[in-house]
Amino acid sequence: MTSEQRTSARTGRDPDAKASPRVPAPADPPPTGPSRTGPHPVSDRLTRAARRVRAADVRRPWVWDGTLTGLWAGAALIDVGSGGWQRIPGNVDTVPIWLVLAMSLGLTLPLAIRRRHPLRALLLMLPFLFLNAWTGARLQAGLLQMIVVYGIALRLPLRTLTGVLCLVSAPVALDATRHPVGSWDQTFVPTFYFFVLVALLGFAVRSRQEYTASLVERARRLEVEHDQQIRLAAAAERTRIAREMHDIIGHNLSVITGLADGGRYAAAKSPERAAQALGAISDTSRTALAELRRLLDVLRDDSPGTPAGDRAPQPALADLDDLVTGVRAAGLPVRLTTDGPASSLPAGRQLTVYRVVQEALTNTLKHTPPGTTASVALARTPRDLTVTVTDTGPAGPSAPAAEGRGITGMRERAALYDGTLESGPLPGGGWQVRLRLPVPTAEEALR
Repeated sequence: MTSEQRTSARTGRDPDAKASPRVPAPADPPPTGPSRTGPHPVSDRLTRAARRVRAADVRRPWVWDGTLTGLWAGAALIDVGSGGWQRIPGNVDTVPIWLVLAMSLGLTLPLAIRRRHPLRALLLMLPFLFLNAWTGARLQAGLLQMIVVYGIALRLPLRTLTGVLCLVSAPVALDATRHPVGSWDQTFVPTFYFFVLVALLGFAVRSRQEYTASLVERARRLEVEHDQQIRLAAAAERTRIAREMHDIIGHNLSVITGLADGGRYAAAKSPERAAQALGAISDTSRTALAELRRLLDVLRDDSPGTPAGDRAPQPALADLDDLVTGVRAAGLPVRLTTDGPASSLPAGRQLTVYRVVQEALTNTLKHTPPGTTASVALARTPRDLTVTVTDTGPAGPSAPAAEGRGITGMRERAALYDGTLESGPLPGGGWQVRLRLPVPTAEEALR
């Protein structure tokens, strides 16, 4: 089957049929009104200006606090100097001017610390509030306590707010009792409601700020977690690629080395055997290059010009015969036995079995002397698959007992599918690698 026929079988299209000309879709009419893909220019400029103001306030908070305090203190002094405080309905205009001036400054200057110490600012204003209520001057500067109440609701714990409302209500009750203007409902209740509304406004702004801060923190955590996941995925991919390249290069170079040694010894006595060894070296090299190209193609982005048929599938259990044949050609006699239908395993488990057998035979080629034999046995049960690779080589210093990259890679492959791998010398001599992989049931495979 050609690549065009395979493509038609997958897509359901006839490769000989001519493609009908594609009619371009009508283009969308150009927008006639203002663009709505971004913020309005005016709102954008206002947002940037607000950000600059907030940044300047964070760098130099005393500038804004001092400016606001100076403005309110100037307004209070103008009110005193012009006699405007005497025209407030119901006030007592016989209060000495020096006392009015002192109360005006006492009600405005604590605003300088309202953001850093809002409760302290209120306590500094409180004596002047009581004095204002006792004398009946009813200075308009007394309304500045609303700013402090707003700051307390915005920054301090909510349990503090109840006591604050009681404190600011006491001067109002004193004024309504000592200098009544109308009924109690007309003097105390509206002012108390105004305090409550200011406190609710501060609480609402505070809730909004906390919600925005939580969203920013969540976005930051998600970004950090995303970066961590990318790094973990990259590390896992590097480990997988390194494991694949180790299996491919290590096995094929060991086979090539064995074939080259055999061809060198046979060159003088049997040129035909030497030519066969060279041919086997050529075939093994091509196989290794093809596997490396397939592995490196994974690292590249898919391009439209790359045909899908150029990528061969990963090795499976059906390729074990070719693997064993190549190892035999390199000079290691290998016996392969299979008990049970192992070819029905999922593709990932088949690749794991193939790579473990490949690595075990490669270690035997590298670490055992001539005359060593090996055997590969696959046993399939309904619940698991057991693969045993045994050789008759000595378990001395040259045996693959160290936890090198090869054995570590085999254990990592087994752990991917909840399997186990045991490797070690046999009591009577030789070396054994034993892999056990659980076989999922049909219900587990569908999960």
